[in-house]
Amino acid sequence: MKRLPRRVALLVSGALVLTGVGLSPPASSAGVRSAGAAPVLDWSRYATQTIVTGRPPASSEVLLGIVHIAIADTVAGLGYGRPFKFAVRQDHGASPAAAVATAAYDVLRARVPDAAGLDATYADYLAGVPAGRAKDRGVALGQSVAAAVLAWRAGDGLGNAVPYVQTTPGPGVWEPTLPTPPVDIVLTQVRPLALRYRAQFRPDGPDSLTSKRYARDVAEVASLGRADSTTRTAQQSKTARFWSEQTAQQWSRALVQLAADRHLSLSGAAQMLVLAHVSAGDSLIACWDAKFHYLSWRPVHAVQRADTDGNPRTQADPSWQSLLNVNHPEYPSGHACFTAGAAGALQAFFHTSHVRLVMSSLVTGTTRVYPDLSAVRSEVREARIVSGLHFRHSMLDGDVLGTQVADWISARH
Repeated sequence: MKRLPRRVALLVSGALVLTGVGLSPPASSAGVRSAGAAPVLDWSRYATQTIVTGRPPASSEVLLGIVHIAIADTVAGLGYGRPFKFAVRQDHGASPAAAVATAAYDVLRARVPDAAGLDATYADYLAGVPAGRAKDRGVALGQSVAAAVLAWRAGDGLGNAVPYVQTTPGPGVWEPTLPTPPVDIVLTQVRPLALRYRAQFRPDGPDSLTSKRYARDVAEVASLGRADSTTRTAQQSKTARFWSEQTAQQWSRALVQLAADRHLSLSGAAQMLVLAHVSAGDSLIACWDAKFHYLSWRPVHAVQRADTDGNPRTQADPSWQSLLNVNHPEYPSGHACFTAGAAGALQAFFHTSHVRLVMSSLVTGTTRVYPDLSAVRSEVREARIVSGLHFRHSMLDGDVLGTQVADWISARH
């Protein structure tokens, strides 16, 4: 494995963290000891419950990426598979349950200090692990990995207070669509989890306001995405609402179910989840960099003020309102970036796009089964257009951005 230039050496609770390591190809199942995935799946669920409460999707996903790095490197420290970031002295005699729980808990306690019920959840979980040397060694291993992860992410920008200063309003310029601060603007200052820098894959930008493609996209969303649209079908409206749940929560649930459905081992579950969450997290950091770089207006203002865009092909409708509303710049689509990042990671992990995925929505109370990853990406693309939130060009470029991020990260694993 290629090692990072900067070495990390921490001695915590008797377990030595040797060094930060570069990203490497996933270990094959051959030759890797098998272990039940329950601790990884349990703490992926607990992490999601802890993080998403009251927090927007994009910053939630970045935090999930951090926690899953700690989980994956702890599993590697137990002797199962390869580390994502930090190689530790392996302890084959440590309890997997105690180690994974402690690593996740320590990171969550530090990064979500006001989390309700977390201490009790950890105490109850640890009480279920038989007392003895294996448990003690597991706790020590988890603590050492968590300490290394927290030291690495110190000052990463995720806790910054970032004010929003409105650019001079005008044609094409985004203005808030709600009387609240722009959602997740903090990501414009957050250090990526694996990418070299936030703008590494910055897309080319929205279409020119005077272009034919822009006019076509405006007409499409004006018709389908209007709150009282007569061209949007009932099924399209259901799809729009299906994908309106808190995205990190919705995807995290699906990823855990996928690991269970595939009967992944402890190592397999840890590697699949870290690859998906880090790819999605960095896709969103890159996406928000682009959003606040281009500051492109939402369809609601594009349609209402079409008489100011200089394009004779567009028609203004001052009364137009979108089916759904979100408060951050339009280009590129955050949903497209997230979906492509997660899907790209799954395709790399399973070496195929033919991955059956079960998604559920707490908004609609329904479950949908997708035969492959392309079906998920396609449905998300259409869902955000008929929601009145995005132009097609933004969905396509967001998909490309998420794919580029996932491919780059996967190539180094």
